[in-house]
Amino acid sequence: MLLDGIRVLDLTNVLAGPFAGYQLALFGADVVKVEVPGTGDLARQLGADPELNARLLGASFLAQNGGKRSVEVDLKSAAGQERFRRLVRTADVVLENFRPGVLARLGFPWSTLRQLNPGLVYCAISGFGQTGPMRDRPAYDQVIQGLAGMMSVTGTSDAAPLRAGYPIADTMGGLAAAFAVCAGLVQRRRTGEGCFLDVSMLETAITALGWAVSNYLIAGQEPTPLGNENATAAPSGTFRTLDGELNIAANKQEQFETLCRLVDRGDLIDDPRFALREDRKTHREALRDELEHALATRSAAEWEKTLSAAGVPAARVLTVPQALELVDTHELPFPGDPDRTIRVLGNGIRVDGVPSAPTAPPPLLGEHNHLLEEL
Repeated sequence: MLLDGIRVLDLTNVLAGPFAGYQLALFGADVVKVEVPGTGDLARQLGADPELNARLLGASFLAQNGGKRSVEVDLKSAAGQERFRRLVRTADVVLENFRPGVLARLGFPWSTLRQLNPGLVYCAISGFGQTGPMRDRPAYDQVIQGLAGMMSVTGTSDAAPLRAGYPIADTMGGLAAAFAVCAGLVQRRRTGEGCFLDVSMLETAITALGWAVSNYLIAGQEPTPLGNENATAAPSGTFRTLDGELNIAANKQEQFETLCRLVDRGDLIDDPRFALREDRKTHREALRDELEHALATRSAAEWEKTLSAAGVPAARVLTVPQALELVDTHELPFPGDPDRTIRVLGNGIRVDGVPSAPTAPPPLLGEHNHLLEEL
């Protein structure tokens, strides 16, 4: 595995931080969750099944902690602080998502951690970074989505602002943190020195906005919500068919012309309203009407197969259960109950052809407390 031999102390809670730790675990790192005695990661109490939440095995926790180990450490006690010092000396990475300054107030500022372990890569994830006027604010995914401008460009002009239906700001923050940790480990291999990584969820969320940001920064065009339309091209969006909705992205001229021929509307190619890219963007609603009339003759699945085979990107709009049938999921023993199993996702990355997957079930709270006596 790519990160064999790397030990990560994961002090994080809920989503962004645990998601970062999970990415590292999927690549083979020994990720040790350092949890509050008795309660642990708050995600242990979060999820759609109340019975699992009561057992401190909430669905949110199970989804992103496979392959990790768990120790209970009370960082507010002298004994717990000494245990943590011993853990830090054995670690390669410390990952935390407390509010800025919390770990320092507990006696472990970066200067102390670096003294305990000069090669340590320390990654702090927070809503707004460790410095600046917003550093002390609490942050959750929806708060970040709103501040990042994501909600302002999501939905239609009548419906916006809307939040994305999943925690994209948390996910982006977690991915950025995992990426930064790996870069820090590369530097340490070269220089022997650790580093302090400050990951701001707000800033990483804004970097994910793509053309919505670049069109404003570079071209001076303020983005507006376009629903399911693609601001950069047409026809590129979601279209009604005989039995459901179909995403089509005919962004290139040749793709547009192929689409027109396949839906038996070759006349649209020479229509002056649709002849060139900018023309099609200007008249996108009229073009949509023409294409949806033609697409209504066949099912979304039929059009998906026909258009994709001809090089026109197209696919049905699926539910989450349907989408999960398209990707690898990984079956793990249920924590503490080998007669049950759970299904979780990896990260979609194959290493030498092998999917990245957790090697063990998520840990019970304190399941690996014996590690503290072995240090």
